[in-house]
Amino acid sequence: MDLFASDTAVTHWEAALPPLAGAARLDVVVQLAWHLRQRDSARAAQLADEAETLLQSANDEQREATAARLQLLRAELCWLTGDLETAQGMADAARETLCSIPDDAGCADAHWLCAWIAVDQGDHVRRDQELERCVEAAHAAGDTERAAIAEAASARWAVLRDLDAARARWGTRFDPAAIRSPALDCWVSDYLGMSASQGSEFDAAARHYLRTYDAALETGQVRTAIIAATNIGEKFSMLNDHHAALEWMQRAVDTARPRDWPRSTGAALLHTAETLRRLGRLDAADQLLREALDTLQPFVNSRLFAIALQYLGDLCLTREDYAGALDAFERLSVRADVLEQADFRMVARRGQAHALCFLDRPAEALVLARQAVDLAGGQHNAYNLVAGLRVLALIHGRHPLPGPPGMAEPSPMLHYLHRALATVTKIEGYTVPGELYDALAEAYAGADDFRAAYRMAHAASEAREKTHSQEATARAIAMQVHQQTEQARSEGRHHRELALLEARRAELLQQTGATLERLSTIGQEITAHLEADAVYRVLNRHVHALLPLHAFAIVLLDAAGSGLDLVFGVADEAPLPPSRIALDDPESLSARCVRERAEVCVHEPSQRLGCADACGDCDSALYVPLLLGDRVLGAVTVQARQPHAYGERERLIFRTLCAYGAIALDNAHAYRQLQEAQSQLVAQEKLAALGALMAGVAHELNTPIGNSLLIASTLEQKTLDLEASLNGAGLRRSALAAYIADARTASELVMRGLHSAADLVASFKQVAVDRTTEQRRRFRLQQVTHEIVATMMNRIRASSHRIAFEVPETIELDSYPGPFGQVITNFINNALLHAFDGREGGSMRLTALPAADGRVSITFADDGTGIAPDNLSRIFDPFFTTKLGQGGSGLGLSISYNIVTGLLGGQIAVASSRAGTAFTLELPLVAPLASDGG
Repeated sequence: MDLFASDTAVTHWEAALPPLAGAARLDVVVQLAWHLRQRDSARAAQLADEAETLLQSANDEQREATAARLQLLRAELCWLTGDLETAQGMADAARETLCSIPDDAGCADAHWLCAWIAVDQGDHVRRDQELERCVEAAHAAGDTERAAIAEAASARWAVLRDLDAARARWGTRFDPAAIRSPALDCWVSDYLGMSASQGSEFDAAARHYLRTYDAALETGQVRTAIIAATNIGEKFSMLNDHHAALEWMQRAVDTARPRDWPRSTGAALLHTAETLRRLGRLDAADQLLREALDTLQPFVNSRLFAIALQYLGDLCLTREDYAGALDAFERLSVRADVLEQADFRMVARRGQAHALCFLDRPAEALVLARQAVDLAGGQHNAYNLVAGLRVLALIHGRHPLPGPPGMAEPSPMLHYLHRALATVTKIEGYTVPGELYDALAEAYAGADDFRAAYRMAHAASEAREKTHSQEATARAIAMQVHQQTEQARSEGRHHRELALLEARRAELLQQTGATLERLSTIGQEITAHLEADAVYRVLNRHVHALLPLHAFAIVLLDAAGSGLDLVFGVADEAPLPPSRIALDDPESLSARCVRERAEVCVHEPSQRLGCADACGDCDSALYVPLLLGDRVLGAVTVQARQPHAYGERERLIFRTLCAYGAIALDNAHAYRQLQEAQSQLVAQEKLAALGALMAGVAHELNTPIGNSLLIASTLEQKTLDLEASLNGAGLRRSALAAYIADARTASELVMRGLHSAADLVASFKQVAVDRTTEQRRRFRLQQVTHEIVATMMNRIRASSHRIAFEVPETIELDSYPGPFGQVITNFINNALLHAFDGREGGSMRLTALPAADGRVSITFADDGTGIAPDNLSRIFDPFFTTKLGQGGSGLGLSISYNIVTGLLGGQIAVASSRAGTAFTLELPLVAPLASDGG
């Protein structure tokens, strides 16, 4: 992610966001939030909230890096609003995470923000350290642009410490003509502007700051743009074009105030106040300056607050408010010592001395003025040295104080003024101000040296004339700079407009490609549906999203080919009632579209549509036939109330959607026919299964009933023999005892056989009822399993195979025992037909175990030949069988799959090898309601 992005890039992200949904939005939302942090802080915060919600579904690595980036964003928002302590804490936390991942680019960005927090806290040592670390992290990331931006910022601050040293180090580092990145151009121009300003090259400084301003706005660095605007205004003020200066100051204020950024607002206010002071508008300057001081309270440790104190002190001196001036310069003195910045120490002591002089505290004033002069001399700062000497002269002029040792002039005042004059004459290009000569003339007059006073007064007149000439020259230069800068801005706007035009062309091409790609995705969605109603709904949704419309309708040709039926239609989001249009209707544009198999487009209100075509008050309409090869299925229409709604692009989109719709509707028709055929086959399969069940029932009942009949007939014969003996020669006791024993045995065998038959009948009855009615009830799995196996034992034994089952008695289900039995029966039949083909002695096993979360796991396994790997993925497909024409219909396992995953609400899996096959069912103990099971 870039540190700064252009407006064009942000526009692309804004355009890409609306169609995205869910997790797909995350990357674009994060990019937008980051690059809107200064452009639109409130929206950036809202997007950050959305991104944090979307992060919940991201992977751990992405979640950690993105969360740290969002935390860094929130830290910058706190910094902008002046909450420096919170900003520092959040930035430190984000930096630790980003540097540990490692995300070197993110780590560089964290150091960058920490540097600017340090600036506002007045910690310039830490500022330089953070910028150095930013450069190191950027190089580690392989990002030369980030590194160059941080180096340019370091160069800017180095200029304030030592202009010559900064130029020696950084002067050849940057080539403005070779810079193509607006973000880097912003900071290089800022460094060059600061360098030119410190060298009193105010016209060059204004030009550089203008580039800073434009590049900052283009890359979303609004705070930097505000600072650049105040610097531009200050340079115009130096060039005596105070009106242009105020214009730029006002631009800075107008940009800063709505954002509620105290540091930016305060900077714009205080520089505007200083310009007004120079113009002599002292009341307005005082009002703005005091507002700036209040606004800058969160930044009392910064250099900016020190500048505000300096401006306040100078304003108080101008208004002869010496007590106020003393207070301001005393506070500046404290800040200067904390910041360890010599220029503020000079200014503070000079200002205090000036105020104390007029407060009749000459001794204190003298000490502070001498300190100011000594500091200026030690720093070779000629401007502050002259200011300090003039204050010393002022003090001696107002108060009778002893002069300095070795004084050669008639008075201390003349001594210090001549030192000031000697100093300024050594400054290259500096014009001695007339006020200094005036002060010398006054001092000579006070010493009764009127000849010297006259010379100084004449020199003052010449100095003023020269100064006025230079002021005029400066103003002319300012006007030239103003014109050049405005011309440069105009050219810049022109080039940006050309670039924007080119970007729009590229965006149009990109949108066309994106539209085709989107239509391809939509086509896949449309053709994935195998139900006509679903196709109608999907078409309606996408047509509404892509085209302007008031009404949308689909008409299909009836089976006789004589009319069109309205199968789907909406107008103004309300459904249209069913209707029918004769194919030969001359007024119907839908019928004409189908008859001619061609598009019909209506553009003008004069071609109002009839109500039979869905919308009676639409001015634009487009009709496209649903063609599939040589066949026409019907037509689709979109209609809008505005004229000329459907151009070539809209017609291309609609034509494409209709082509996909024709394919999908034909597929739906074929699938419906297939379902009907499948339903017939399933019904036949159920009848065959019922016949097999009845055959099994008859066989199973024959054994116990046949045995009972045999025993009963034997007992009948013995009873007749006993009766004959009783009516004949006589009945012996032993014969009676034998008969009783036989009768007892016979009755036991008959009762056992009849009980067995009764149990089988009960089982058969329950299975039959369950299978024919899909009756839902509570049942024990072991009992139902026993009943199912009992009905299949005849086929299993007849095939010389065996089956065993292990089902705990405690497992109870609230489900559908009949469909479950059909699944197990299909497994057994499948094993008998396929697994044991051509062999005897096959073994099957049915087991059940309780599973977690209220489920049961049921496994049916056989030791047969297994399923070929190529067939394993197709066994649940309808009509797939390797025994076609040999007893296999290809529906058994398909039906089982639908029952398990649909009605029973479970899952089915299969594993197979040469050692056999195992089907595993995962079923809920409580089946879903019938309406929820599909």
